[in-house]
Amino acid sequence: MPAMVNSVAENSIAAELNIVPGDEILSIDGNKMSDMIDYNFYCKSEFLTLTILRNTGEVEEIEIEKDYDEDLGIVFESAVFDRVKPCLNHCIFCFIDQQPKGLRETLYVKDDDYRLSYLQGTYVTLTNLTDKDRERIKKMQLGPFYVSVHTTNPDLRNKMLQNPNAGKALENLKWFRKNKIPFHAQIVLCPGFNDGKELERTLKDLAELKNTVLSTAIVPVGITRFRKGSRLKRVDKKCALETIGIAAKYKRVCCSDEFFLIAEKEIPPAKYYGSFSQLEDGVGAIRLLLEDFKKYKLPKKLKKPVKFVFVTSYAAKAALEYICDKLNKIEGLNAKVCPVKSDYWGSDITVAGLITTDDLLRTIKDVDADFVVIPSVMLRSYSEDFLDGKDLNYVKKITRKKFFVVKNVYSMGELMGYLKTFG
Repeated sequence: MPAMVNSVAENSIAAELNIVPGDEILSIDGNKMSDMIDYNFYCKSEFLTLTILRNTGEVEEIEIEKDYDEDLGIVFESAVFDRVKPCLNHCIFCFIDQQPKGLRETLYVKDDDYRLSYLQGTYVTLTNLTDKDRERIKKMQLGPFYVSVHTTNPDLRNKMLQNPNAGKALENLKWFRKNKIPFHAQIVLCPGFNDGKELERTLKDLAELKNTVLSTAIVPVGITRFRKGSRLKRVDKKCALETIGIAAKYKRVCCSDEFFLIAEKEIPPAKYYGSFSQLEDGVGAIRLLLEDFKKYKLPKKLKKPVKFVFVTSYAAKAALEYICDKLNKIEGLNAKVCPVKSDYWGSDITVAGLITTDDLLRTIKDVDADFVVIPSVMLRSYSEDFLDGKDLNYVKKITRKKFFVVKNVYSMGELMGYLKTFG
Protein backbone atom coordinates (compact mmCIF):
# COMPACT_ATOMS: atom_id res chain seq x y z
CA MET A 1 0.00 0.00 0.00
CA PRO A 2 1.47 3.42 -0.92
CA ALA A 3 1.91 6.29 1.57
CA MET A 4 -1.70 7.36 1.17
CA VAL A 5 -3.06 10.15 3.36
CA ASN A 6 -6.06 9.08 5.45
CA SER A 7 -6.56 12.29 7.41
CA VAL A 8 -4.80 15.46 8.52
CA ALA A 9 -4.62 16.99 12.00
CA GLU A 10 -6.25 20.37 12.47
CA ASN A 11 -3.92 23.39 12.56
CA SER A 12 -0.99 21.22 11.47
CA ILE A 13 1.64 21.88 8.81
CA ALA A 14 -0.13 19.42 6.52
CA ALA A 15 -3.42 21.32 6.96
CA GLU A 16 -1.71 24.61 6.08
CA LEU A 17 -0.34 22.97 2.92
CA ASN A 18 -3.82 21.77 1.96
CA ILE A 19 -2.78 18.13 2.06
CA VAL A 20 -6.01 16.11 1.99
CA PRO A 21 -7.18 12.48 2.19
CA GLY A 22 -6.35 10.66 -1.02
CA ASP A 23 -3.07 12.50 -1.57
CA GLU A 24 0.00 10.25 -1.75
CA ILE A 25 3.43 11.17 -0.33
CA LEU A 26 5.88 9.97 -2.97
CA SER A 27 9.14 10.96 -1.27
CA ILE A 28 10.86 13.19 1.28
CA ASP A 29 14.03 14.92 0.04
CA GLY A 30 14.03 12.44 -2.82
CA ASN A 31 13.93 9.46 -0.47
CA LYS A 32 11.18 6.92 -1.12
CA MET A 33 9.63 5.37 1.97
CA SER A 34 8.65 1.78 2.71
CA ASP A 35 6.95 2.47 6.04
CA MET A 36 6.33 4.92 8.88
CA ILE A 37 9.81 4.25 10.21
CA ASP A 38 11.30 5.83 7.08
CA TYR A 39 8.74 8.63 7.20
CA ASN A 40 9.56 9.54 10.82
CA PHE A 41 13.30 9.34 10.12
CA TYR A 42 13.24 11.60 7.06
CA CYS A 43 10.91 14.08 8.76
CA LYS A 44 13.45 14.83 11.48
CA SER A 45 14.82 17.91 9.80
CA GLU A 46 14.34 21.67 9.86
CA PHE A 47 14.15 21.81 6.08
CA LEU A 48 12.63 19.19 3.81
CA THR A 49 10.98 18.77 0.43
CA LEU A 50 7.79 16.75 0.06
CA THR A 51 6.90 15.25 -3.30
CA ILE A 52 3.14 14.68 -3.40
CA LEU A 53 0.85 12.99 -5.86
CA ARG A 54 -2.38 14.94 -5.40
CA ASN A 55 -5.69 13.12 -5.58
CA THR A 56 -6.28 15.15 -8.73
CA GLY A 57 -3.37 13.35 -10.44
CA GLU A 58 -0.99 16.33 -10.23
CA VAL A 59 2.55 15.84 -8.84
CA GLU A 60 3.70 18.72 -6.62
CA GLU A 61 6.91 19.49 -4.72
CA ILE A 62 6.62 21.49 -1.50
CA GLU A 63 9.53 22.96 0.50
CA ILE A 64 8.93 23.03 4.25
CA GLU A 65 10.70 24.85 7.09
CA LYS A 66 9.84 23.61 10.58
CA ASP A 67 11.24 22.67 13.99
CA TYR A 68 13.48 19.60 13.92
CA ASP A 69 11.04 17.27 15.74
CA GLU A 70 7.82 18.98 14.64
CA ASP A 71 5.24 16.55 13.24
CA LEU A 72 3.60 17.31 9.89
CA GLY A 73 0.21 16.11 11.12
CA ILE A 74 -0.38 13.42 8.48
CA VAL A 75 -2.25 10.23 9.35
CA PHE A 76 -1.65 7.47 6.79
CA GLU A 77 -3.98 4.66 5.78
CA SER A 78 -1.35 2.11 6.80
CA ALA A 79 1.86 2.09 8.82
CA VAL A 80 3.53 0.06 6.06
CA PHE A 81 3.76 1.43 2.52
CA ASP A 82 4.95 -1.74 0.82
CA ARG A 83 3.96 -5.38 1.29
CA VAL A 84 3.35 -6.46 4.88
CA LYS A 85 5.54 -9.39 5.90
CA PRO A 86 3.22 -12.41 6.06
CA CYS A 87 3.23 -15.02 8.80
CA LEU A 88 4.98 -18.20 7.63
CA ASN A 89 4.06 -20.22 10.71
CA HIS A 90 1.26 -22.70 11.29
CA CYS A 91 1.00 -22.40 15.05
CA ILE A 92 -0.96 -25.18 16.72
CA PHE A 93 -2.75 -22.53 18.82
CA CYS A 94 -3.36 -19.94 16.07
CA PHE A 95 -6.64 -18.17 16.79
CA ILE A 96 -7.10 -17.10 13.17
CA ASP A 97 -7.20 -20.73 12.09
CA GLN A 98 -10.13 -21.41 14.43
CA GLN A 99 -12.40 -18.66 13.15
CA PRO A 100 -15.46 -19.37 11.01
CA LYS A 101 -16.15 -17.68 7.69
CA GLY A 102 -18.16 -14.48 7.48
CA LEU A 103 -16.30 -12.20 9.89
CA ARG A 104 -14.51 -8.95 9.00
CA GLU A 105 -11.84 -9.56 6.36
CA THR A 106 -9.12 -8.00 8.53
CA LEU A 107 -9.60 -10.76 11.12
CA TYR A 108 -8.17 -13.33 8.71
CA VAL A 109 -4.95 -11.41 7.99
CA LYS A 110 -1.80 -13.14 9.23
CA ASP A 111 1.08 -10.69 9.51
CA ASP A 112 4.44 -11.24 11.15
CA ASP A 113 6.14 -7.91 10.48
CA TYR A 114 8.77 -6.48 12.85
CA ARG A 115 7.85 -2.98 11.64
CA LEU A 116 4.26 -3.31 12.86
CA SER A 117 5.58 -4.67 16.14
CA TYR A 118 7.73 -1.58 16.61
CA LEU A 119 5.13 0.90 15.37
CA GLN A 120 1.89 -0.59 16.68
CA GLY A 121 2.81 -3.14 19.34
CA THR A 122 1.71 -6.24 17.43
CA TYR A 123 3.41 -9.53 18.29
CA VAL A 124 5.99 -11.13 15.99
CA THR A 125 7.73 -14.51 16.06
CA LEU A 126 10.93 -13.32 14.28
CA THR A 127 10.88 -16.49 12.14
CA ASN A 128 11.04 -14.41 8.93
CA LEU A 129 13.65 -11.89 10.14
CA THR A 130 16.33 -11.44 7.44
CA ASP A 131 19.91 -10.19 7.66
CA LYS A 132 18.73 -6.99 5.97
CA ASP A 133 16.08 -6.58 8.65
CA ARG A 134 18.66 -7.04 11.41
CA GLU A 135 20.96 -4.51 9.75
CA ARG A 136 18.18 -1.93 9.67
CA ILE A 137 17.07 -2.62 13.26
CA LYS A 138 20.66 -2.25 14.46
CA LYS A 139 21.41 0.86 12.40
CA MET A 140 18.24 2.69 13.46
CA GLN A 141 18.24 1.28 17.00
CA LEU A 142 14.60 0.31 16.73
CA GLY A 143 12.65 -1.03 19.66
CA PRO A 144 11.05 -2.07 21.80
CA PHE A 145 9.49 -5.00 19.97
CA TYR A 146 6.76 -7.40 21.11
CA VAL A 147 7.90 -10.97 20.58
CA SER A 148 5.79 -14.13 20.69
CA VAL A 149 8.38 -16.37 22.34
CA HIS A 150 6.19 -19.22 23.65
CA THR A 151 9.24 -21.38 24.34
CA THR A 152 13.02 -21.16 24.01
CA ASN A 153 13.33 -24.92 23.46
CA PRO A 154 14.25 -25.07 19.72
CA ASP A 155 12.66 -28.46 19.02
CA LEU A 156 9.50 -27.60 20.92
CA ARG A 157 9.18 -24.21 19.22
CA ASN A 158 9.57 -25.85 15.80
CA LYS A 159 6.77 -28.22 16.80
CA MET A 160 4.44 -25.55 18.18
CA LEU A 161 4.93 -23.08 15.32
CA GLN A 162 5.36 -25.83 12.68
CA ASN A 163 8.17 -23.90 11.05
CA PRO A 164 11.80 -25.11 10.77
CA ASN A 165 13.02 -21.54 11.38
CA ALA A 166 11.14 -21.24 14.66
CA GLY A 167 13.92 -22.86 16.68
CA LYS A 168 16.13 -19.80 16.23
CA ALA A 169 14.14 -17.77 18.74
CA LEU A 170 16.76 -17.67 21.48
CA GLU A 171 19.45 -16.93 18.90
CA ASN A 172 17.50 -13.88 17.73
CA LEU A 173 16.81 -12.73 21.28
CA LYS A 174 20.50 -13.00 22.18
CA TRP A 175 21.22 -10.86 19.12
CA PHE A 176 18.76 -8.29 20.54
CA ARG A 177 20.67 -8.39 23.83
CA LYS A 178 24.04 -7.93 22.10
CA ASN A 179 22.78 -4.91 20.15
CA LYS A 180 20.80 -3.39 23.05
CA ILE A 181 17.44 -3.85 21.34
CA PRO A 182 14.72 -4.05 24.05
CA PHE A 183 11.64 -6.25 23.72
CA HIS A 184 8.54 -7.48 25.51
CA ALA A 185 8.01 -11.25 25.54
CA GLN A 186 4.73 -13.14 25.23
CA ILE A 187 4.07 -16.79 26.07
CA VAL A 188 0.81 -18.43 25.00
CA LEU A 189 0.60 -21.26 27.50
CA CYS A 190 -0.56 -24.56 26.04
CA PRO A 191 -0.95 -27.28 28.69
CA GLY A 192 1.06 -30.37 27.80
CA PHE A 193 3.41 -28.40 25.55
CA ASN A 194 5.14 -25.35 27.06
CA ASP A 195 3.90 -25.42 30.66
CA GLY A 196 5.56 -26.78 33.81
CA LYS A 197 9.26 -27.57 33.33
CA GLU A 198 9.28 -26.13 29.81
CA LEU A 199 7.93 -22.84 31.15
CA GLU A 200 10.66 -22.87 33.80
CA ARG A 201 13.27 -23.34 31.07
CA THR A 202 11.86 -20.48 28.97
CA LEU A 203 11.68 -18.03 31.87
CA LYS A 204 15.21 -18.96 32.97
CA ASP A 205 16.55 -18.32 29.45
CA LEU A 206 14.74 -14.99 29.29
CA ALA A 207 16.07 -14.00 32.72
CA GLU A 208 19.62 -14.44 31.40
CA LEU A 209 18.90 -11.71 28.85
CA LYS A 210 18.42 -9.37 31.81
CA ASN A 211 17.02 -5.88 31.20
CA THR A 212 16.76 -6.42 27.45
CA VAL A 213 13.49 -8.15 28.34
CA LEU A 214 11.26 -5.31 29.49
CA SER A 215 8.39 -7.61 30.47
CA THR A 216 7.10 -11.14 29.98
CA ALA A 217 3.39 -11.89 29.75
CA ILE A 218 1.91 -15.37 30.05
CA VAL A 219 -1.57 -15.82 28.56
CA PRO A 220 -3.71 -18.98 28.33
CA VAL A 221 -4.39 -20.59 24.96
CA GLY A 222 -7.79 -19.68 23.55
CA ILE A 223 -9.86 -22.53 22.13
CA THR A 224 -13.11 -21.90 20.26
CA ARG A 225 -15.81 -24.39 19.34
CA PHE A 226 -14.66 -24.12 15.72
CA ARG A 227 -11.32 -25.81 16.35
CA LYS A 228 -11.24 -29.32 14.95
CA GLY A 229 -8.86 -32.20 15.57
CA SER A 230 -6.78 -30.25 18.07
CA ARG A 231 -4.55 -31.79 20.70
CA LEU A 232 -4.78 -28.62 22.75
CA LYS A 233 -6.10 -28.62 26.28
CA ARG A 234 -7.62 -25.70 28.13
CA VAL A 235 -5.90 -24.16 31.12
CA ASP A 236 -7.62 -25.57 34.21
CA LYS A 237 -7.38 -24.49 37.84
CA LYS A 238 -4.43 -26.78 38.61
CA CYS A 239 -2.46 -25.53 35.60
CA ALA A 240 -3.33 -21.91 36.40
CA LEU A 241 -2.11 -22.22 39.99
CA GLU A 242 1.11 -23.92 38.87
CA THR A 243 1.77 -21.25 36.24
CA ILE A 244 1.16 -18.38 38.68
CA GLY A 245 3.61 -20.02 41.08
CA ILE A 246 6.33 -20.47 38.45
CA ALA A 247 5.94 -16.90 37.17
CA ALA A 248 6.30 -15.53 40.72
CA LYS A 249 9.93 -16.75 40.82
CA TYR A 250 11.04 -14.31 38.13
CA LYS A 251 11.23 -10.54 37.80
CA ARG A 252 9.04 -8.66 35.30
CA VAL A 253 6.98 -11.78 34.57
CA CYS A 254 3.18 -11.48 34.86
CA CYS A 255 0.28 -13.82 34.23
CA SER A 256 -2.77 -12.44 32.47
CA ASP A 257 -5.96 -11.75 34.41
CA GLU A 258 -7.51 -14.97 33.11
CA PHE A 259 -5.06 -17.10 35.08
CA PHE A 260 -6.18 -15.55 38.36
CA LEU A 261 -9.84 -15.92 37.43
CA ILE A 262 -9.36 -19.59 36.51
CA ALA A 263 -7.31 -20.19 39.67
CA GLU A 264 -10.01 -18.44 41.74
CA LYS A 265 -7.42 -16.09 43.21
CA GLU A 266 -7.64 -12.34 43.78
CA ILE A 267 -6.28 -10.03 41.11
CA PRO A 268 -2.79 -8.93 42.25
CA PRO A 269 -2.02 -5.37 43.41
CA ALA A 270 -0.80 -2.77 40.93
CA LYS A 271 2.89 -3.27 41.77
CA TYR A 272 2.70 -6.82 40.37
CA TYR A 273 2.20 -5.42 36.86
CA GLY A 274 5.02 -2.87 36.87
CA SER A 275 4.33 -0.40 34.06
CA PHE A 276 1.30 -2.37 32.72
CA SER A 277 3.16 -2.77 29.45
CA GLN A 278 1.06 -5.61 28.00
CA LEU A 279 -2.45 -4.44 28.78
CA GLU A 280 -3.71 -5.33 25.31
CA ASP A 281 -3.02 -8.96 26.20
CA GLY A 282 -5.24 -8.72 29.27
CA VAL A 283 -2.35 -8.42 31.69
CA GLY A 284 -3.43 -6.08 34.47
CA ALA A 285 -6.54 -4.65 32.78
CA ILE A 286 -8.83 -5.49 35.69
CA ARG A 287 -6.45 -4.06 38.29
CA LEU A 288 -5.98 -0.86 36.30
CA LEU A 289 -9.75 -0.43 36.03
CA LEU A 290 -10.17 -0.87 39.80
CA GLU A 291 -7.32 1.51 40.58
CA ASP A 292 -8.73 4.13 38.24
CA PHE A 293 -12.17 3.92 39.88
CA LYS A 294 -10.63 4.78 43.26
CA LYS A 295 -9.68 8.22 41.92
CA TYR A 296 -13.23 9.50 41.67
CA LYS A 297 -15.27 11.05 44.45
CA LEU A 298 -18.81 9.80 44.06
CA PRO A 299 -21.78 12.14 44.54
CA LYS A 300 -24.29 11.31 47.28
CA LYS A 301 -27.32 11.65 45.00
CA LEU A 302 -28.49 12.42 41.48
CA LYS A 303 -31.05 15.08 40.57
CA LYS A 304 -32.93 12.60 38.44
CA PRO A 305 -32.91 8.79 38.64
CA VAL A 306 -31.04 6.78 36.03
CA LYS A 307 -30.58 3.09 35.30
CA PHE A 308 -27.68 1.69 33.36
CA VAL A 309 -26.12 -1.67 32.73
CA PHE A 310 -22.51 -2.67 32.05
CA VAL A 311 -22.48 -5.22 29.24
CA THR A 312 -19.10 -6.90 29.22
CA SER A 313 -17.22 -10.18 29.22
CA TYR A 314 -17.19 -12.72 32.01
CA ALA A 315 -13.52 -11.87 32.54
CA ALA A 316 -14.47 -8.38 33.77
CA LYS A 317 -17.63 -9.44 35.63
CA ALA A 318 -16.25 -9.45 39.19
CA ALA A 319 -14.49 -6.09 38.85
CA LEU A 320 -17.55 -4.37 37.44
CA GLU A 321 -19.80 -5.89 40.10
CA TYR A 322 -17.51 -4.32 42.71
CA ILE A 323 -17.80 -0.97 40.92
CA CYS A 324 -21.59 -1.28 40.68
CA ASP A 325 -21.84 -1.97 44.42
CA LYS A 326 -20.12 1.37 45.02
CA LEU A 327 -22.15 3.24 42.41
CA ASN A 328 -25.44 1.94 43.78
CA LYS A 329 -24.79 3.80 47.02
CA ILE A 330 -25.54 6.97 45.06
CA GLU A 331 -29.19 7.91 45.60
CA GLY A 332 -31.08 7.73 42.33
CA LEU A 333 -28.57 5.51 40.53
CA ASN A 334 -29.23 1.89 39.60
CA ALA A 335 -26.29 0.10 38.04
CA LYS A 336 -25.82 -3.58 37.26
CA VAL A 337 -23.64 -5.93 35.25
CA CYS A 338 -24.78 -8.22 32.43
CA PRO A 339 -21.90 -10.46 31.29
CA VAL A 340 -22.24 -11.91 27.81
CA LYS A 341 -22.05 -15.67 27.39
CA SER A 342 -20.33 -16.48 24.11
CA ASP A 343 -22.60 -18.92 22.33
CA TYR A 344 -20.89 -17.93 19.08
CA TRP A 345 -17.32 -18.88 20.04
CA GLY A 346 -18.00 -21.24 22.91
CA SER A 347 -18.14 -20.66 26.65
CA ASP A 348 -14.33 -20.76 27.05
CA ILE A 349 -13.95 -17.44 25.21
CA THR A 350 -14.53 -14.74 27.81
CA VAL A 351 -13.05 -11.51 26.39
CA ALA A 352 -15.06 -8.44 25.39
CA GLY A 353 -13.24 -7.94 22.09
CA LEU A 354 -14.82 -11.12 20.68
CA ILE A 355 -18.44 -10.43 21.58
CA THR A 356 -20.75 -10.70 18.56
CA THR A 357 -24.00 -8.83 17.92
CA ASP A 358 -26.18 -11.95 18.32
CA ASP A 359 -24.68 -12.73 21.75
CA LEU A 360 -24.99 -9.07 22.72
CA LEU A 361 -28.63 -8.85 21.64
CA ARG A 362 -29.55 -12.03 23.46
CA THR A 363 -28.01 -10.63 26.65
CA ILE A 364 -29.69 -7.21 26.67
CA LYS A 365 -33.04 -7.81 24.96
CA ASP A 366 -35.00 -7.85 28.25
CA VAL A 367 -32.75 -5.55 30.29
CA ASP A 368 -34.44 -2.56 31.92
CA ALA A 369 -31.98 0.33 31.57
CA ASP A 370 -31.84 3.94 30.41
CA PHE A 371 -28.59 3.23 28.64
CA VAL A 372 -26.17 0.37 28.02
CA VAL A 373 -22.44 0.75 28.66
CA ILE A 374 -20.08 -1.21 26.40
CA PRO A 375 -16.28 -1.05 26.01
CA SER A 376 -14.90 0.18 22.69
CA VAL A 377 -12.91 -3.07 22.26
CA MET A 378 -16.19 -4.65 21.12
CA LEU A 379 -15.96 -2.45 18.02
CA ARG A 380 -13.39 -2.14 15.26
CA SER A 381 -11.01 0.77 15.80
CA TYR A 382 -12.29 4.14 14.57
CA SER A 383 -15.69 2.63 13.70
CA GLU A 384 -18.89 1.24 15.18
CA ASP A 385 -18.54 -2.17 13.52
CA PHE A 386 -18.66 -5.41 15.48
CA LEU A 387 -16.42 -8.30 14.40
CA ASP A 388 -19.30 -10.05 12.62
CA GLY A 389 -19.76 -7.08 10.29
CA LYS A 390 -22.89 -5.60 11.89
CA ASP A 391 -22.70 -2.17 13.48
CA LEU A 392 -23.92 -0.36 16.59
CA ASN A 393 -26.79 1.32 14.72
CA TYR A 394 -28.12 -2.16 13.90
CA VAL A 395 -28.10 -3.05 17.60
CA LYS A 396 -29.73 0.27 18.55
CA LYS A 397 -32.56 -0.20 16.08
CA ILE A 398 -33.36 -3.69 17.34
CA THR A 399 -33.07 -2.94 21.07
CA ARG A 400 -34.30 0.67 20.96
CA LYS A 401 -31.81 1.42 23.73
CA LYS A 402 -29.26 4.17 24.21
CA PHE A 403 -25.62 3.15 24.27
CA PHE A 404 -22.56 4.68 25.93
CA VAL A 405 -19.25 3.45 24.48
CA VAL A 406 -16.34 3.65 26.91
CA LYS A 407 -13.35 4.40 24.68
CA ASN A 408 -10.72 3.68 27.32
CA VAL A 409 -11.66 0.34 28.86
CA TYR A 410 -9.18 0.90 31.70
CA SER A 411 -10.67 4.23 32.79
CA MET A 412 -13.98 5.23 34.36
CA GLY A 413 -13.40 8.92 33.59
CA GLU A 414 -15.75 9.20 30.60
CA LEU A 415 -18.58 7.45 32.40
CA MET A 416 -18.10 9.45 35.60
CA GLY A 417 -18.19 12.63 33.54
CA TYR A 418 -21.43 11.50 31.93
CA LEU A 419 -23.00 10.75 35.30
CA LYS A 420 -22.42 14.38 36.31
CA THR A 421 -25.03 15.37 33.76
CA PHE A 422 -27.58 13.63 35.99
CA GLY A 423 -26.29 15.34 39.10
